[in-house]
Amino acid sequence: MINDNRQYSPATQRNREPILEVLLRILPPQGNILEVSSGTGEHAIFFAPALSLRHWIPSDPNPIAGESIEAWRNDSPSDNLHSPLNINAEDSIWEVEKQAIKIDAIVNINMIHIAPWSACLGLMAGAKRILSTGGILYLYGPYKQGGKHTAPSNLSFDESLQSQNPQWGVRNLEDVIKVAEQEGLKLQEIVSMPANNLSVIFQKQKL
Repeated sequence: MINDNRQYSPATQRNREPILEVLLRILPPQGNILEVSSGTGEHAIFFAPALSLRHWIPSDPNPIAGESIEAWRNDSPSDNLHSPLNINAEDSIWEVEKQAIKIDAIVNINMIHIAPWSACLGLMAGAKRILSTGGILYLYGPYKQGGKHTAPSNLSFDESLQSQNPQWGVRNLEDVIKVAEQEGLKLQEIVSMPANNLSVIFQKQKL
């Protein structure tokens, strides 16, 4: 029997098409796209073939996730889908920097609320370091706006997250934007997405 390391996330099946629609519009027409916190790898195998002029580079610090990404990659190969890198957003230097890989855009889906706030800070600092001027940072997930949840389901989700780990939780969008701007990332667009989520797009400014 073949050992199948593929992990499954039901949310991916629901959100991958709306996310792809935004990515096709806002990502550069070619170049290297780094996915930070790729999780199961299901997004990577769906996005890569549709973004064929770009190179999709998944990453995750969790070894189980890394095995899942590689298993999905073997199951659904795409010439432009790379092997996963071990990247923790909180680290002061990322693997792409060590390998001198030029990154034209960063995609981060459903991480900021299922991680300590320090992961958001690290993500923004990393984007500042590795993106060239004009580079794109794409975020997807639920957010509070004006300090308030946008739907009862998001409130319940937030309570569930904090019961699992007090450092987790749905973030204030304004706080995320402020941190991004401090790192030279200018808000370009906020797109309402299904299930009370948002796509939030930033662009690296000239320093």
